Amino acid sequence: MSMTFDDGSFIRTELAQPLPPPTRNVGVIGWMRENLFSSPLNIVLTLVGVLLAALIFPPLIRFLLIDAVWTGENREACLGPGVGACWPFVKAKFGQFIYGFYPISERWRVDIVFLLGAVLLAPLLVLSWPGKRLNAFLFFGVYPVIAFVLLTGGNIDLSAFLLQHFGLIRPLTGDFTVAGINLTFWVDYILTAALFAGIAWVATRALGASGRSAALAVLYFFLALGIITFIWDFDFGLPYVETRQWGGLLVTLVIGVTGIVTSLPLGIVLALGRRSTMPIVRLLCVIFIEFWRGVPLITVLFFATYMLPLFLPAGTNPDGLLRALVGVALFTAAYMAEVVRGGLQAMPKGQYEGAMAMGLTWSQMMRLIILPQALTLVIPGIVNSFISLFKDTTLVLIVSIFDFLGQLRASFTDPNWASPVTLYTGFAFAGIVYFLFCFGMSRYSLFVERRLNTSHRH
Repeated sequence: MSMTFDDGSFIRTELAQPLPPPTRNVGVIGWMRENLFSSPLNIVLTLVGVLLAALIFPPLIRFLLIDAVWTGENREACLGPGVGACWPFVKAKFGQFIYGFYPISERWRVDIVFLLGAVLLAPLLVLSWPGKRLNAFLFFGVYPVIAFVLLTGGNIDLSAFLLQHFGLIRPLTGDFTVAGINLTFWVDYILTAALFAGIAWVATRALGASGRSAALAVLYFFLALGIITFIWDFDFGLPYVETRQWGGLLVTLVIGVTGIVTSLPLGIVLALGRRSTMPIVRLLCVIFIEFWRGVPLITVLFFATYMLPLFLPAGTNPDGLLRALVGVALFTAAYMAEVVRGGLQAMPKGQYEGAMAMGLTWSQMMRLIILPQALTLVIPGIVNSFISLFKDTTLVLIVSIFDFLGQLRASFTDPNWASPVTLYTGFAFAGIVYFLFCFGMSRYSLFVERRLNTSHRH
């Protein structure tokens, strides 16, 4: 609308409506022009991609879906010309793929662990979910203990092991047990905690700092370890299941999640240590990182499984799965340290100077200013290490630990399902499972990167 005056002039009272963009620049056509046909090179690459897709996907879909066999009791259903994927084989072996040789009557314990892990992990993945600290404590602190007790059955006599190898007063008092509780161990444990707290207090005071915080940190550590020991020693009435009976996706998730959860904090500590101004600390971190990066993971697994017991005290024989977990975690932590170090080196010097100008201590500066920004910068590298670790769990088959892929290969030996397409069906199923996990981690990392990396948008 407009107002017209006697001299013929007018004043517009409303903004003119913008004209719609050209049709060829919006919608599907506009997207294709911008992303697929924006240049001669893109046109060639698009045509090559379409050609490859036409060569690969139709036969794959035909094998997996159109010509596939969906029902059957044995190999007879999957024999014949032109037969596609043998999905009855996957259905028959599905429990073995998930649980391995875990006793069928006790598989409900694994289901509870999976369900509880999913319930606690989902709120952590939602950035706006309230109560993050409590949720993180439950997932990283309480859940591992509950999962260990459920999967193994608990009652592992950790207190007896610690008392035998690290006890201070046992040679003087012997074992004194009341109502199934080894009082000798707990008295010894309290004295050990007090001794280490005193050493931490004296050492910190000698460096000119307050010893109270160091002593409290030691006491908190011993308190957490004592709670874990008590829970693991308690008899919940669950049958004990050896880790040799574990297998399938259970082992893959245990190794993958444990490696991911432990490698990130270890990698951060190693990265900070490598950039430390203290020569001894920097040298030790450099030696650790370069050693683990200089040997292949298979060598690490062989050493942890077969050679590590030779270097331990007589009678000490850690569980095979535990040895593999430690080896994988340390190996991944070395690579994670270099990823984090890249983020620390990418931080502008002004961030450090600004934090110091505000009077922040070194720990406050790293915790509140530097690390949040540095980790945001290297989210793609961190997730790439996680994906690589998840796929590298298949190497534990070398040391006779049957993960998901190892259990799949073991199932091929069943003569009841021996057919020309069984092998291809099994590996196709494994590829789908690994793709879902790895693709899910990749897409979630992109989501987090977009949410946190707002300062770098243009």
